[in-house]
Parts: sequence; structure tokens; C-alpha cells
Amino acid sequence: MIFVAGNRFLIRREDDPPDARDAADRIPIILAHGAAFGSGEHETTASCLEELERLPGVEGADVLDLGCGTGVLAIAAAKLGARRVVAVDPSPEAVEVTRASARLNGVERRVTTVAGEVGSVRGESFDLILANVYADILLAIARELAPLVRAPGTLIMSGVNYDDAFDVKLAYTKAGLRLVRSRALENYGTFIFERSAARN
Repeated sequence: MIFVAGNRFLIRREDDPPDARDAADRIPIILAHGAAFGSGEHETTASCLEELERLPGVEGADVLDLGCGTGVLAIAAAKLGARRVVAVDPSPEAVEVTRASARLNGVERRVTTVAGEVGSVRGESFDLILANVYADILLAIARELAPLVRAPGTLIMSGVNYDDAFDVKLAYTKAGLRLVRSRALENYGTFIFERSAARN
């Protein structure tokens, strides 16, 4: 399994041989084996990677990857220069895969893994939050997740089916964020919210 995502990333499993593009114009992301969700091929993960690479200010940022799966988004953020990445998932196996993947990529000192949910990071704040999870979860945690975005800061979310898109956008707008961009994928939507420097 070797494939490209966006303009900057090349993703492969740990037993795949290095690709010539690793040393060229692509940032390699190596994923450990395991049953965690999120290889980077799914349209929601790919769109998050595409939005992440175009986002200014990732370097030096504090980042939360909520529902980290294999850790592909957390590792991408770290490789783009994030100062600290907290990768959270309710699945202990996903946390183990993320931890192993971070070691394979040499970013284990900047990626902290947490087996839990959004409440596990209550009281913290982040410059950037990545949330590639289903709409029902995003709706349920809107009042907990939105306040974790610093001012200024960004929330990139995907995994939102079209039936729930309006409700998700409304919930996060009511929670104090501003929708700045949206993308229609084949089956889901990706939304980029911001909290401006003048805190809402």
C-alpha cells in the first residue's frame, strides 16, 4: 500500500519498501500495522490532509487529533512542524497503532497518545483541531469541542454526511466558531471553522 495524498504526502505501511518519492517532493508517512481506522485513502482522511497542508501556522502549533485511528493526521501535523500533537481515540488499539506509527516516523516526542474521548483533554486548548469522526459524534460533543479551539485557531472536521451537515454547521456556529470553508466529497463533507483573535 503506497499512495499519495494532497500535494505533499506519501503514505505507506511499515513493510512497504521506501518509494523514490520519499526523498523527492513528498513527505513520507509510515503507518504501523493494526486494525485502527484511517489509512489515508478514505476521502475524509485525504481531504483533511489536503486542508492541513494548505493551512498556514501549523509549524509551532499545539494540535489535537480527535479520533486519531492510525495517527495519520497527527503524524502529518507533526511532520509539518507542529510543536505538540495530542492524539485521542476511544480505542486502545488505535492508540497503540498511533504510538507505533509515531515512532516509525521519528515524531514520538511530539505526539502524545490518549485512550479516551474529548473529555480527556478538557481544560486544554489548541491552535488546531482535527476531527475526522462521524456527524453524530460531532453533534454530541459540539459544546465540549468548540471551546478547545484557541483564539485565533482552526477546527478541521470531516466525516459529516449530508443529512446532518446543516445541524453540524449550526451547532458549531452557535458554539462560537465561524465557518470559513466547506468541501463536498463524494459521500461526506469537510468543514473548516475558525475562532478569530477577538474571542466570541
